Amino acid sequence: MVQALKNLREEEGFVPDIILGTCGWGAMLFVKDLYPHARAIGYFEWFFHVHEPDAACRAKTIVSEQEIYRRRLRNASVLLQLDACDIRYTPMEWQKSQFPGEYRDSMRVIHEGINTDFFVPDTETKCKLPNLDLSGAREIVTYGTRGMEPYRGFPVFMDAVRIIQKRRLHCEVVIAGNDRTYYGTPAPEGKTWKQIELEKGGLDLSRLHFVGWLSREEERMMLRASSVHVYLTQPFVLSWSMLEAMSTGCCLVSSATPPVQEVVRDHDNGLLADLWNAEEIADRIEEALDDASLRRSLGQAARNTILKRYNLYSCLQKQMDMIFGL
Repeated sequence: MVQALKNLREEEGFVPDIILGTCGWGAMLFVKDLYPHARAIGYFEWFFHVHEPDAACRAKTIVSEQEIYRRRLRNASVLLQLDACDIRYTPMEWQKSQFPGEYRDSMRVIHEGINTDFFVPDTETKCKLPNLDLSGAREIVTYGTRGMEPYRGFPVFMDAVRIIQKRRLHCEVVIAGNDRTYYGTPAPEGKTWKQIELEKGGLDLSRLHFVGWLSREEERMMLRASSVHVYLTQPFVLSWSMLEAMSTGCCLVSSATPPVQEVVRDHDNGLLADLWNAEEIADRIEEALDDASLRRSLGQAARNTILKRYNLYSCLQKQMDMIFGL
């Protein structure tokens, strides 16, 4: 990064007035040294609480000594960049609350924004994905994730699926995402979390569909055809996918964890359940499946939330105002 910035100045004669960068892995560390008169704007996503159980896991989890050291080093880079930047911002109030108090008050909260013109409801859409046609399905429960991992509640969701499949013989379950771990601890013994769940058994694989990584158009199709969309997360960065599902008018069942609760209010614009309680998650899914009017009202309220607080154009305007000092 330093060499790239130096090349801009020395080979192309370019001297920026504004430099904006992501401050997770050190991209903004030396910008003020190279361009002291430029306004440095840092996007800050996460600050680790070193001794707490994974900023994310159950209280009984013990943080290993090596993990503590790793987090210290990750935070060291973030702290240096907090000091180096003239303007600091983060997407959510929840994420802002994780940073040290001496910097927190100066941080702005501006979300990246959701394209509400693209992620728009269409009740006539049928689920016809590559190698999967559920256009005749009565009930479709969907779950989308970057990676199938505990951080995003994958194992507990699979337990909820086992319960739902026994109760509702016509319910189809669609899972989108990669079979790998992006956040947190990889599965033991060289396996994936998906492999572990399939080996447990108790699943009707004829009504459980793993569709892999979807294009944006395919994701939208899945969400539009969904009867209930499930999003689970430990207390960590909130996924765009949840907000996209809300923008599409999905009836959302989600975890009652702080990042979600910043957006979702139980029985107002979604249904919330204990992240670690598969029975409760299954109950919320069934509550929605049993009540079409509830699904419609929650879906409409979910979309209104995104239109009001997270639509792309408003968020872009806030970013532009920040960049140009308005």
